[in-house]
Amino acid sequence: MLKAVVGFIVGIVVVAVGGYLMMPSLMFNEVQSPFGFEETIARIQHNIADSPELKEKGWAISGLRNPARAVQTDGGNVLPVMMVEVCSTKYSGPILREDTVRFLSILMPCKISIYKKQDGKTYIGTMNAGLMGKFFGPLVGETMGKVAQDQKLFLIMDPTKPAPPMIMPSAAPAGGGGGAPAGGC
Repeated sequence: MLKAVVGFIVGIVVVAVGGYLMMPSLMFNEVQSPFGFEETIARIQHNIADSPELKEKGWAISGLRNPARAVQTDGGNVLPVMMVEVCSTKYSGPILREDTVRFLSILMPCKISIYKKQDGKTYIGTMNAGLMGKFFGPLVGETMGKVAQDQKLFLIMDPTKPAPPMIMPSAAPAGGGGGAPAGGC
């Protein structure tokens, strides 16, 4: 009997440690871009802005942020990092209207991180929206499942297409809007 109890406890500990160690790779996705830093940003932006399918689903670029700027301004030396922020009010609206899941507004807008690593290569980081949504019930699960499918369209890197220009945000309006166009999430 003692062996069974100890085996059960050891099994729980192994599963818990394994889950803890695997969680970051499950919750977030990272892929290497076949292009340089600026071109990767521009291709993602144009995938979103120029796609009739994504426009029909309400997707729009709501911002372009440089989270490394504050570190650089403070005298730090960090590799480039940019966040392309996108939102679809068709997806965010139902969640923002529902009191029980409105706290998930912290995830809006969707962010796509483009960054360089010490190896000199450019990477793209996204949240695993499909998996994340499953933790919050049917409304969020279904919505985030659709977001996950759309994220795949954001990240198409077609080498046969010429490099597009980056889409620079307009100046931030008074009140700290951060350059997001009107109607952004």
